[in-house]
Amino acid sequence: MIAMKRPILIHPDPRLKKVCPPVADISDELRALADDMLETMYDAPGIGLAAPQVGVLDRLIVLDCVKDEAAPAQPMVMFNPEVLAVSDELNVYEEGCLSIPDQYAEVERPREVRIGWLDRDGNPQEQDFDGLWATCVQHEIDHLNGKLFIDYLKPLRRQMITRKMQKLKREKARA
Repeated sequence: MIAMKRPILIHPDPRLKKVCPPVADISDELRALADDMLETMYDAPGIGLAAPQVGVLDRLIVLDCVKDEAAPAQPMVMFNPEVLAVSDELNVYEEGCLSIPDQYAEVERPREVRIGWLDRDGNPQEQDFDGLWATCVQHEIDHLNGKLFIDYLKPLRRQMITRKMQKLKREKARA
């Protein structure tokens, strides 16, 4: 089966604000969705993508934070990911989001996190992440809880970005 690109929802969209229920059973259909999401993420290009961003309200994220073109890709697929532990030390990264194109802002998050999840075969996994990987996995898990990176910003900045996205959606609808 060939992975296909899926359209990415643009904020504001009510599906991006919904809390996703856990995946009960990892089916071939969900594995195919994960493959589609990786294809979509790489094509965008991005380093992470959550199922709600392609209109599917399941607890599924994909990520690959390898930015060096010469290095091998490290695609990760996580079903029902959850933060098990966070460091006291914080990190600030300029974050962006495929659902909020061309908008970036500094967001402070824990520098290191331990994540638990189920892999493609339903096996429990656990791993520590730091730096960009930690930021990315937290950003994607936020999506599963109906939270966007702009929710960390001051209200005026958040409203400004939301208005820009509404304008972008109107322009795309006319095109």
